[in-house]
Amino acid sequence: MNKKNLKSIAGLTLIEILISVVVSSIMMAAIYTTYSIVNSTYTQVLEKAKVSRSSRDLIELLIRDTRMAGFKYYLGDNDLGFPVESYLEFVGGATTVKDSHDPIVIIPNELGHSLSDAIATPTPKHNLDDTCCDKIHIVYDDFNQNDATQPYKRYKLTYFANPLSDGSNADGPINPRYGIYKSKISWQQNIGQETGSWVSDCSECYHNELVRDYVEDMEFIALDQNGKVLSPYPNTNSEASRGNLYKIRAVDIRIAFISEKPFFRFESRTGNERQLSGFSRAIRSFSDRNLRDNVVVTVYTRNIVGQDIF
Repeated sequence: MNKKNLKSIAGLTLIEILISVVVSSIMMAAIYTTYSIVNSTYTQVLEKAKVSRSSRDLIELLIRDTRMAGFKYYLGDNDLGFPVESYLEFVGGATTVKDSHDPIVIIPNELGHSLSDAIATPTPKHNLDDTCCDKIHIVYDDFNQNDATQPYKRYKLTYFANPLSDGSNADGPINPRYGIYKSKISWQQNIGQETGSWVSDCSECYHNELVRDYVEDMEFIALDQNGKVLSPYPNTNSEASRGNLYKIRAVDIRIAFISEKPFFRFESRTGNERQLSGFSRAIRSFSDRNLRDNVVVTVYTRNIVGQDIF
């Protein structure tokens, strides 16, 4: 090749190569940043959708069961030889929650549940300032024509919370949170018997069934026909407060859920913590990266119409 032709061949100088590398690096960094943001946003959307979906399942269970509170089955005239209406004994008055047939009994700020409902040692919470969780007992009647010995049924459902974690280390529980559990017992009283008792070994019964993990709080507020909070608080402790058990016309339900995985990119700064509030709870602040979200519904107790419902 002629030397003159070699001199006319154009190439890239070192400066041009360096500029190309810098420009390419900037473009790659921009692409990676965009991908990282999109991926993080997508993960957050999935996590929030997961929280919403699982919370909806628990709320639907509570709505259905709360609406059943106080339901009494009336068969009427029939050719099956069964009583026209329920013959089941009603246990009320100055009684314990364990024996009570009251349609709804709310126990504020208490964890755990035993079949006798006589918890000698209260279930400890993760932290002393934790507000989780209220407990609710729901009683309703049903009917089973295939059971000739006891066609009329009565069930008591209990929703309660227990502390959960992924183990522990020197700093305490790993990933502490609460789980919502459900128990179901049945009133056993055959036709012709004047009295009966609660049993936990029926075919429909179960105990300590986990229905939802990753819960921060569960709260129930009993309301009267005007939508006001009942006072004194409905419970079995006194005649006045017990009478209010049959004035419950609606229940406000609040469930505070927590995400399974970190949701936010960074922990909150001191003085700018993320907050969670409830109906009657003090506002709590959190600095971790988890998402906490309240789901609130009002459920009308359409079957509670007075103390003679059973």
